[in-house]
Amino acid sequence: MSATERSVEIATIAAQAAADKLGEDIVIIDVSDQLVITDCFVVVSASNERQVGAIVDAVEEALLKQKVKPVRREGAREGRWVLLDFVDVVVHVQHSDERSFYDLPRLWRDCPHIPFTDASAPKQGEDAGA
Repeated sequence: MSATERSVEIATIAAQAAADKLGEDIVIIDVSDQLVITDCFVVVSASNERQVGAIVDAVEEALLKQKVKPVRREGAREGRWVLLDFVDVVVHVQHSDERSFYDLPRLWRDCPHIPFTDASAPKQGEDAGA
């Protein structure tokens, strides 16, 4: 079994919202074969606590437009690792220090990754200043 089409759509919207706020090393992991409680993890890095907060707010706002609300939000006070639980998708926004220490993609390395391409990034061969 793999992640549902809707879960992949929600994860991709969350990933793009994070990318729009300059989130780094964005990875979408299909954990549906390993966990019964969720389909996808979205893992995003941020360089400081303020950026973690901005990414979290952007993800919540983007998914609210899709009528998807988090059932749980943890870690927001510290701003180092915020977990947003949207039931079928769990978004982990981590300060880069926490990201390298816990290395969630390595822990879930047996699970397939879902391709994500930042829609706002310049295409290969395009002039970034154009």
